[in-house]
Amino acid sequence: MMVLVDTPVWSIAFRRRRGDLHERQRGLREVLENLIAEGRVALLGSIRQELLSGIREERQFQRLRNLLRAFPDVDLSIEDYEEAARFGNLCRTAGVATSPVDLLICAVAHRRDWQILTVDQDFVRYGKHLPIRLLDVV
Repeated sequence: MMVLVDTPVWSIAFRRRRGDLHERQRGLREVLENLIAEGRVALLGSIRQELLSGIREERQFQRLRNLLRAFPDVDLSIEDYEEAARFGNLCRTAGVATSPVDLLICAVAHRRDWQILTVDQDFVRYGKHLPIRLLDVV
């Protein structure tokens, strides 16, 4: 099964030095490395953009850009955006604050029957109201 990987996980794996990671982050990085080796990783263009934003040094930008080019963007459809909007409406009705990128991740994963790999606790809240599946890496 494919796994849609959220921005913070990519950031831990590719934007931080291994020696700067605490134990849980090292474990998360290992999970991502295993998923990559198995060919089970999916990446959205909006996540690619988030990862590449805010990098001050051109050399670091080029390095990360080249690493991420190994992962093609998921082709999105009108239905993905419509489902993201529907999910947003469901969450807002339940009083849960959302972000457009997070909802797109939820919609894309749900529509394709994929899991989501994230450390963002917002997804736990979304999961109480949306039919999403988070990859448990505890």
